[in-house]
Amino acid sequence: MVPLRIALRFLLSGVLICGAVPCGAQTNSTPPASAPGQAIPGTSGASTFASSVPTKVVPGVMQLSLQEAIDRGLRHNLGLLLSRADTGFARGQRWEQLSALLPHVTAAPYVAESKLNIDQLGFAGLASMFHLSPSVGPYSYFDARAAVSETLFDWQSINATRAANQNVKSADYTLQDAHDLVVLAVGYTYLQAMADAARIETAEAQVKTAQSLYDQAGDQVVAGTAADIDALRTKVELQTRQQQLIQAKNDFAIQKLSVARVIGLAPAQEFELTDKSPYQPFAGISVEQALKRAYQSRSDYRSALADVRAAELLRKAAAAGYLPSLSLGADYGAGGINPSNATQVYDVRGTLSIPIFTGNSVHGNVQQADAKLEQSRERLESLRAQIESDVRSALLNLQSSADRVTVARSNIDLAEQTLVQSGDRFSADVTDSVEVVQSQEAVASAHEQYISSLYNYNLAKISLVRAMGIAEQGVREYFREK
Repeated sequence: MVPLRIALRFLLSGVLICGAVPCGAQTNSTPPASAPGQAIPGTSGASTFASSVPTKVVPGVMQLSLQEAIDRGLRHNLGLLLSRADTGFARGQRWEQLSALLPHVTAAPYVAESKLNIDQLGFAGLASMFHLSPSVGPYSYFDARAAVSETLFDWQSINATRAANQNVKSADYTLQDAHDLVVLAVGYTYLQAMADAARIETAEAQVKTAQSLYDQAGDQVVAGTAADIDALRTKVELQTRQQQLIQAKNDFAIQKLSVARVIGLAPAQEFELTDKSPYQPFAGISVEQALKRAYQSRSDYRSALADVRAAELLRKAAAAGYLPSLSLGADYGAGGINPSNATQVYDVRGTLSIPIFTGNSVHGNVQQADAKLEQSRERLESLRAQIESDVRSALLNLQSSADRVTVARSNIDLAEQTLVQSGDRFSADVTDSVEVVQSQEAVASAHEQYISSLYNYNLAKISLVRAMGIAEQGVREYFREK
């Protein structure tokens, strides 16, 4: 039907948790932020849902929560705007099909005055033979009528119109599905930005710790209780953490551009994220419950069902090319030499059209309709399997990331205790700076793992509500502002 609508359904229906942030973060580097326009998890390559129609810059610094970002995305995201236009296109096609069954009324009054040449009409020499003028006229015509034509029965047009109605339903469901995809796109970029903001806070804390240890090592070198290499090690560690802080700030600034691009803010618009990376336990739901809700709520699945029904009706319409059709035409008005002497005139006719031989065009149409019907059914079954895969994957990722958040929290506590003890040992000249630097790296790694696991946990929740077809409702329910 509409190429963009079909592409959105089959390119964007699969929502899987993509590893945008590595689960096991490296010690001395932060994962790069998503560049503006980067593909959103659940999409294949760059998509219109990573773009928007921007608004004008608002003076000052805008405060932006996750829910406010989603609301803006639902107003300005390009993918949703294009999908909304597709529904208008589908309705136009329905009226085009319906017009074949509706009465057509026209009026075409005319007045004509003519003068003809007999020789020009093929009677050369006739005028001279009878000593007549070669010209005939002038003479006038006048006719003013209203004409109506109506298809009384055409099974082909009837089924084509019913198929167009199903296409409108499919477009409406695709529009609803586009809402869920916007929520997914906005949620992904906003959560990524929250993770980048958390990395800045962590990097700043690590710089302060590294600076304190460097100062301590310097004091010990001056006092003669530590070797110069201890001060060099702590200085390298300090500069490494400073580099990470610089990179984290740059990644966050770039990710904010991605957020603005998805929700329709101007690139120059200044805004702050008001939500922090939340951890809210997710109420358990079984696979069977999630699948049942998904098949009831997923708009792309309901759209695919409407597509199958439309293909079935188009197949009937193609086969109806073998059947006769009945139409009625009539006109009524006035006619004569001129309007002053016009009299009433009318014409009524009924036409029964019986196809006898159509050059196998109907056979060709039936074959094409069969092929499209088979494709629609196969796509429906593929989508059904994809939905089950989406739900199961989201639940597995949700459980796994929740367990990782718990472990990562504990790991941070252990790493920080190790760092404190290493610092005390270094102050007491029991060990050198190697142990302290290693402890610092362990703390940095533990914080990065926690940020990554928390980000993946929240993304898994968004992916699950998207997989169940309740993205807008689910975000409000599982990401309540506090």
